[in-house]
Amino acid sequence: MGLDQPQVLIIDSRQGALTEQLRDFWRYRELLYFLAWRDFKVRYKQTALGAAWAIIQPFFTMVVFSIFFGYLGKIPSDGLPYPVFAYCALLPWSLFAHALTESSNSLVNNQSLLTKVYFPRLIIPIAPLFVGLVDFGIALVVLLGMMLFFGIAPGIAILATPLFVLFALFTALAVGMWLSALNVQYRDVRYTIPFLTQLWLFATPVAYPSSLLPEPWRSLYGLNPMAGVVEGFRWALLGHTGAPGPLIAVSVIAVLLFLFGGFWYFNRMEQTFADVV
Repeated sequence: MGLDQPQVLIIDSRQGALTEQLRDFWRYRELLYFLAWRDFKVRYKQTALGAAWAIIQPFFTMVVFSIFFGYLGKIPSDGLPYPVFAYCALLPWSLFAHALTESSNSLVNNQSLLTKVYFPRLIIPIAPLFVGLVDFGIALVVLLGMMLFFGIAPGIAILATPLFVLFALFTALAVGMWLSALNVQYRDVRYTIPFLTQLWLFATPVAYPSSLLPEPWRSLYGLNPMAGVVEGFRWALLGHTGAPGPLIAVSVIAVLLFLFGGFWYFNRMEQTFADVV
């Protein structure tokens, strides 16, 4: 066989093993970088305020929550100043909400790419996850400034902060895989995502503490994975109360179930994306 023999790649829809998917994903890792970089440039292209939007949204949401929930509603904040209490929760929530929205719409938004070339389709819903990390990093600086202003010093638990950031991204990916695959089949999904995100916000202890729920209901509250993310993030940075161990444990189990289920469903529907989208 000559050296000029062209390489032939056989794409078999039955090759859905996790190890094969990961190997394929690693071979196309550069595409993941380029898609994430493209999304980042598009996000701030022709914007007057640029990266300031990373601070504006969570900051003014915190102001509204502080007035209506903290001052007027007298919602408890576990002994912490309510602005810091709310803003600390809004950081992982904003990261999750942006990643979920972009990941859920990613396949439809990249339909021209889907129908032209082969690559692991899982790269598309993963790429938007990294874009929100830039906004998160900028907004985190403001939180550290607020903690300094109110005299709140983080403890050793701050080292766990990256784990809860990763936890938020995995939660977004787990749900995003389900919704992105469904979005290809049913375009109604893209209209339900803002509604779902809004409901999820109030079902998560962002404006209020999970300590309002007695046990064992508080631990079961972890079936909402973002409850574990938010409470864990507060504990890691503010450290005012003990680690919500049972709540986080239930949230981790819930995310793993969503993640493996989402991967199975995404892999099952992948072979039809180019035909349906």
